[in-house]
Amino acid sequence: MPSTPFQPASPSATLAELFASDPHRAQEFTHDLGGIRFDLSKTHLTREAVESLDTEDYYDALARLFAGEIVNPTENRAAEHPAERGFGSPDAVALAAQRRGRMRALIDAIEAGAFGDITGILHIGIGGSALGPALLVDALGRNERRYRVEILSNIDGQAVDEALGRLDPATTLVAIASKTFTTAETLRNAEAALAWLQESGVDDPYGRLIAITAAPDKAIEFGIDETRVLSFAPSVGGRYSLWSAIGFPAALALGTDAFEAMLDGAAMVDEHVAEAPASANLPLLAALADLTYTQGFGASTRAVFAYDERLRLLPSYLQQLVMESNGKSVRLDGSLAAGPTSAILWGGTGTDAQHAVFQLLHQGTHLVPVEFIAVAQGTDEQDPAHHRELLLNCFAQGAALMTGRASDDPHRNYPGNRPSTTILLDELDPSSLGTLLAFYEHRTFAEAVLLGINPFDQFGVELGKDMARAIDDPDTRERFDPSTRALIEKAGL
Repeated sequence: MPSTPFQPASPSATLAELFASDPHRAQEFTHDLGGIRFDLSKTHLTREAVESLDTEDYYDALARLFAGEIVNPTENRAAEHPAERGFGSPDAVALAAQRRGRMRALIDAIEAGAFGDITGILHIGIGGSALGPALLVDALGRNERRYRVEILSNIDGQAVDEALGRLDPATTLVAIASKTFTTAETLRNAEAALAWLQESGVDDPYGRLIAITAAPDKAIEFGIDETRVLSFAPSVGGRYSLWSAIGFPAALALGTDAFEAMLDGAAMVDEHVAEAPASANLPLLAALADLTYTQGFGASTRAVFAYDERLRLLPSYLQQLVMESNGKSVRLDGSLAAGPTSAILWGGTGTDAQHAVFQLLHQGTHLVPVEFIAVAQGTDEQDPAHHRELLLNCFAQGAALMTGRASDDPHRNYPGNRPSTTILLDELDPSSLGTLLAFYEHRTFAEAVLLGINPFDQFGVELGKDMARAIDDPDTRERFDPSTRALIEKAGL
């Protein structure tokens, strides 16, 4: 990690001026990878900024990531999610492949009827144990889903009722996904699911449980037979874990071949970042653009809009990936960060968002870099005019943000010079989705290296959990502030 954090300058030229001064700008800042076009030309990236970037620390950190060395020093761990797709130390890659073979064998047994007639799976997890599988199944399983999959993450009883209400207990398996197998929300929901199976008269309810964890001993203690425990490495972080056994519900619903294709698409990005020079390294260029806005322009947020209903869960997935990774205020040595770190990520879906939040993007006082994600080939059964208009809206918004439109009427004046990136997939399939998600992972990592922070710990999540346990204890409740105690009393807790 760099000893001095990267601090980009704020370019003085507008986007229109950058295009006017370089007739080849669109080509220079547009790259294709794995059936996806990444167009960064409508950002304020410049050739000079890219050429002046010192990348020695980045490529060194990348080599250590792939070698399985410690890149998460605050927890004294490697970050071995790339090993799940074939990039890592030989031992880690071999172990990941072995564990994936075990998952495939369990899926084969389910399909062969070892658990009886199975029509659905209830996948219980939270955070990275839920967001990734939910995205994969929703994006890729709309037309060819082989089992009904319900993802339960929220401890809210209403969420439990709704998930259970959509499944038949007589033909449902329950997968409990928790890295430590101590996650309070997940275990509470697991107990509710177990009670549901018992109350529904299912023979051997524990025989319907599958565990997905980096702590197999705890899953066995819970009552799950070792043959139904799918493990993954403790060095695979939750928000980076969909490539591991955490992706089990997607592999079951979509098929193991589709899951392997997703891993292959992600491996394409691993290979790309390892070999591409800085001028063509897509995640590094995107990270450079991100820091240009957070540090050079003072932008505090970044917006992602999916112009494809199948990617509607992508903004939520990216929120955890980006903000839990890089939402830090101290550097690796414990010193305070010199400036802003991660932008706040938010977003929405297609033309729905245009009629809700784009007013601010075009004419508001906040500069918000925008990311448009679209798919060239639609798969719906409607008149092709639907997909055509969807794509034209997407491309028009990027053009409008950049160029604006001058008017003597200040209420109708659009200032322009507002940046955007467009990511256009040829089609949405397992391989391209794997490529897209791995691009975002590497982009997050590159940004962290440039900032000198650790993207692999998340201690900020722990404080609220600790206080939730303390607040439930009458002996420690009195230590809380008067406002909090009054709320507890009002709720009758």
